Amino acid sequence: MAVVAMDRIEEWRIKKEAYPRLAAILFNLGGRKVTDQSIAEEVRMISSEFSSVPVILLADTEDLTQILTALESGARGYIPTSVGIDVCVEAVNLAAAGGIFVPASSVLSMRHLIDSGSRDARPLTTMFTHRQAEVAQALRRGKANKIIAYELNLRESTVKVHI
Repeated sequence: MAVVAMDRIEEWRIKKEAYPRLAAILFNLGGRKVTDQSIAEEVRMISSEFSSVPVILLADTEDLTQILTALESGARGYIPTSVGIDVCVEAVNLAAAGGIFVPASSVLSMRHLIDSGSRDARPLTTMFTHRQAEVAQALRRGKANKIIAYELNLRESTVKVHI
């Protein structure tokens, strides 16, 4: 893969006839942030203009908000400068093949959100007895009172009381 460096997209527009067709655009943000409206708009514009070419952002941060904003703006990858050159090359190859690259460390940082989400659902079980919680779960699955009573070895009237 040949690499061509340009300072600005305008420079590419002027010189593009001298180079082969683009396989990918690696947009170096440096310390700038995609959450800045002007940067997000520039990413949208480049992604729209070069719709058949994946735009991959190279940035100094692994912040999840930045990554999500980049993807929402049309980027097909987000490479933090903390990754090695081999990972960077493979991320560009992945985007050129139609995939989307995001750093694993950023995705793993979302784990606490998933874990805390499941913890938020548990306080309801402290409000109910174990049996009441079982009835509520069966109701959430759309089961009829008669079926719930049979499966939990209860009387139908007891199920109705729990409801």
